[in-house]
Amino acid sequence: MSARFLAGVGAWLLGAAAATGGSLLAVSALGQGLAPAPSQQLTVAAVNHALASEAAEATRPPAAMPPVSSSATPLAPRPKKRSAAPSVSPSSPAPQSATADLISVGGSVVAGCQPAGAYLVSWSPAQGYEDGWYIRGPAPTAKVTFAGSRKRVIMTISCSGGVPSASTTVTRGDE
Repeated sequence: MSARFLAGVGAWLLGAAAATGGSLLAVSALGQGLAPAPSQQLTVAAVNHALASEAAEATRPPAAMPPVSSSATPLAPRPKKRSAAPSVSPSSPAPQSATADLISVGGSVVAGCQPAGAYLVSWSPAQGYEDGWYIRGPAPTAKVTFAGSRKRVIMTISCSGGVPSASTTVTRGDE
């Protein structure tokens, strides 16, 4: 064999090794930047609880607000503004009630108590369920239904001493 042939094969092997090593280094660097950092896996209940807590915090008044009086108006969906004049002056924010996170197998509810009764602030179905009919309130009892493929869960919320509580009824989905 000629020295020229051996030098060519050696140069080719050296080039192939350098290209392979560089490619592996580049892919390794890209993989570290694209892959998410290791995280903790959460249960469905933990996610629902976190979402319900976040919704409750969003509806709570800031600490600097005056306490809610017993003549508070019920929470209700706000109508869209139709005129330039605000319906509530900025110096007197609308009062809000205390809320509670209530959890069932079918989903979670953030509920509050008003003088007129229980009020559903928000609700979220659990995985495998979807929300159905509801009575938002304020009413003596507020209700929400979560329907799954095999079960139907009805959460009935009532107030006792200004604190919301839930009773849950679970039935077969075809009833």
